[in-house]
Amino acid sequence: MMITLAAGFGRCFAAESWEGWRVAGPFVCRADFPLEDMEGLFDDLAQLEQDLVRFLGVRPASEPIELYLFRDEGSYRRFLSCYFPQVPYRRALYIKSGGVGRVFAYRSRQLAIDVRHECTHALLHATLPMVPLWLDEGLAEYFEVPPAERAFDNPHLAPIRWTARLGVSSRIGKLDNIGDMNEMGGSEYRYAWAWIHFMLHGPPEAYEELVRFLADIQAQTPPGLLSDRLQNRLPGLERRFAAHFRTWKR
Repeated sequence: MMITLAAGFGRCFAAESWEGWRVAGPFVCRADFPLEDMEGLFDDLAQLEQDLVRFLGVRPASEPIELYLFRDEGSYRRFLSCYFPQVPYRRALYIKSGGVGRVFAYRSRQLAIDVRHECTHALLHATLPMVPLWLDEGLAEYFEVPPAERAFDNPHLAPIRWTARLGVSSRIGKLDNIGDMNEMGGSEYRYAWAWIHFMLHGPPEAYEELVRFLADIQAQTPPGLLSDRLQNRLPGLERRFAAHFRTWKR
């Protein structure tokens, strides 16, 4: 599989350019630099898959996920401009085409966050036939930080708590209407994360509805809108969302 793929990327990137190679769970990684100092990253990915299975109730990835790491931004940009010139530039990317999920990132201070974020997308789409855009991004924002930082130390938490105290929030129905990445700005990412936090750390009924929603998707049962399901399950949903963040503390 990887030999075939390396040949497929040979037009601008010779097969011998891949100095590092590693298999870790469902991830098949190639890098244009040695991977000896990347053990912590691969440990993170193993933990990430276990956490998605444990907390979301999804099955482990049912297909390989290809991970490509680059030594610097320059080599990353050259690679993307050759093979994916139509894709808007981002510091890291998850692309699924032809049934194959691929993650691309380059070495930087944000590498671990970037890889955890994009690999969350990859793991979800390796086991689920679809994920609503806002939910997909919210889960990636939640799981991109180290496990010890998820509940209390995500950078999104402080502004969300502040707006909750001011009585400002974003209705979850608005997020459910987002159908294009161009509609996801900073506020949308922040509130997508916030609703994930509410479902994972708030009322048990909210968590149960999230797990059931994902289970319906996995079973290919039409899930409806998560916003509708939560509103039906939790009367006063928006009020409870705001109260969750006003009172959230260690």
